[in-house]
Amino acid sequence: MPADGRRLGGPGRGPAGGFGKSAVTHRFFVPPERIRGRLVEFDPAQAHQLRDVLRLSAGDSVVVFDNSGWEFEVVLERLDRQGATGRVERRRLVETEPKVKVTIFQALLKGNRFDWLLQKGTEIGAVGFVPMVTARCVAEPPDPTARGKFGRWQRIVVEAAEQSRRGKVPKIHEPVAFEEACRSVHELAFIPYEGRDVRPLRAALEEATGPAAGLRRPYSVALFIGPEGGFAPEEVELARRHNITPVGLGPRILRAETAAIVALTIVLAHFGDLD
Repeated sequence: MPADGRRLGGPGRGPAGGFGKSAVTHRFFVPPERIRGRLVEFDPAQAHQLRDVLRLSAGDSVVVFDNSGWEFEVVLERLDRQGATGRVERRRLVETEPKVKVTIFQALLKGNRFDWLLQKGTEIGAVGFVPMVTARCVAEPPDPTARGKFGRWQRIVVEAAEQSRRGKVPKIHEPVAFEEACRSVHELAFIPYEGRDVRPLRAALEEATGPAAGLRRPYSVALFIGPEGGFAPEEVELARRHNITPVGLGPRILRAETAAIVALTIVLAHFGDLD
């Protein structure tokens, strides 16, 4: 990338935030270590997609982002069986990242429900996901060092970030026990629960960020979402002791993965991020 920090390029056009006069429609996440100066090196899987799936060739342009908050127009220079490289032509700030950082602490789910949550949560604007082991979990935690389920999760958030024009790929943390998750530090934290004496999440947000609270905008919000069977009552009490506020998400019973997306949407909408 340009070393002098200049902002290159004008307003983006087209559905993928292209540069200049042409719309650049294909977007890839490339780790910073694969961008040296203006040279961009794509990994073998990306090279295969560029060459054999998208049928691109030298001289075609794609968009690359590297978790820095910038995205780059990259002109492809080499595509062959050994790999693919390109050169940065222009760059621009990505303005799609949420100003309030929402992390979803999600109890492990059966089947592909966690996959769906990762994809949709990334598209909407979550910045991180923390798998939790809770009292009523049925699913087993994956091994973060293995290439199976945890590797699939990583691919899901990368692909969702590419598709949704995110500037940064959300982080997937290693699985933790519920008690350990409760000790994490966030400015605001909520735990949706089906109890009778809980306020709606919207009301809790208004109270926490309204005039009585100095109209403050928190930097970070945590959402604690239970498994298919919900949280055990003692877990909710533990959460209360750690200043995690029980809240409601409406009169209907939601699946765990749906509850996470509804809560995330309510929080981001409250702070104007979906306007």
